[in-house]
Amino acid sequence: MADEAPEYEYDLWLYIAGQTPKSLLAIANLRRLCDQYLHGRYRVHVIDLHHEPERAISDNILAIPTLVRKLPPPIRKIVGDLSNTERVLVGLDLTPRRHTGS
Repeated sequence: MADEAPEYEYDLWLYIAGQTPKSLLAIANLRRLCDQYLHGRYRVHVIDLHHEPERAISDNILAIPTLVRKLPPPIRKIVGDLSNTERVLVGLDLTPRRHTGS
């Protein structure tokens, strides 16, 4: 139906703790990656654990920043500031993994 809300292929949750340089870098890197590789097929939620500390326990977040891909399944987690583009793309399953060896 034309009146339904758009369906997103990627549902991404970024857990941060305040406006630290590492948190801000993770947000900027995520926006850049989504704009470049997902072209509007995503929805991003930024959860600041300083404002919602209980979410760390309920969502099983052990380190920050952490990016969680909830859709498409399976759930995937990437810890860090998301500056390693290749690692993030592999973690989100957006590029084929490179095979090493013969």
